[in-house]
Amino acid sequence: MELLWFEDFLALVQTENFSRAAEQRNVTQPAFSRRIRVLEDWVGVPLFARHSHGVTLTAAGTALRAGVEETVRRIHQLRTEAREASGKEAASLYFAATHALSFTFFSRWMRELERDTAPLGTIRLVSDTMQACEELMLRGQAQFLICHHHNAAPEHFELAQFRSAQVGEDILSPVTAPDSDGAPLWRLDGAKDTPFLGYSGESGLGRILAAQNFAARGVRLQTVLSAQLATALMTMALDGRGVAWVPRSLVEPEIAAGRLVRAGDESWDVPLEIRLFRSRARQSAAAEAFWSGIAQRREDAAG
Repeated sequence: MELLWFEDFLALVQTENFSRAAEQRNVTQPAFSRRIRVLEDWVGVPLFARHSHGVTLTAAGTALRAGVEETVRRIHQLRTEAREASGKEAASLYFAATHALSFTFFSRWMRELERDTAPLGTIRLVSDTMQACEELMLRGQAQFLICHHHNAAPEHFELAQFRSAQVGEDILSPVTAPDSDGAPLWRLDGAKDTPFLGYSGESGLGRILAAQNFAARGVRLQTVLSAQLATALMTMALDGRGVAWVPRSLVEPEIAAGRLVRAGDESWDVPLEIRLFRSRARQSAAAEAFWSGIAQRREDAAG
């Protein structure tokens, strides 16, 4: 039995596609397929149902998933704790954060926390797509995940194994470049096709937007470009290429400077929570102390 098999299993669960999972694991697809077969042979039953469009978990795979996630997280956590105990690695807080929040929210949030409490010590931050951040959490390579959250597009892991707390708010607003008169270059009025700058599948913001039923309002969005990063879509919007829904925390300076304007009124906004996720399993002393501090801040704010 190898940890490698479990990590392969989780990659395939996440991507639901052998090619994408193999790419994520940095191996060829035939080699990855063989490793999944070895795991299934070890368990003794098929874990995935193969289809022309990808894979889905069998009942056996679904039963195995929760235990695999917890096992992988715990093994990585034990390694970190052992290294910290030996003095080889300083006690640290490990965060995964989506790109947009890494750029706009994380640093300000850290300053607020340290203003109200003692210094947090060494902080390790990985900034990536939502899909990659979820993988880090599932493998126990991050203690905390900071991401945008919307109830219509829940995170891609077993929420029963994680706890979360709201630590902020944000809004997805549709923006476009202005024309020569300062009016929106593109409008969400349904009169004609609107060029749409969308998020790729790895993006959590893309999932959230996909859950919004904009078509019911008569708007015809024609996707002309997709990208992982909100900053990339904002740049394309600045260039006049279409309408992008961008977090207000990121786009506010451009709106204030008049370089971007709203493509529709506030009814087109998508309200977001900024949430902090952690495993329900006990973590390092530093991580537990940090979580207790977050809980105390929430109690103080509520009182």
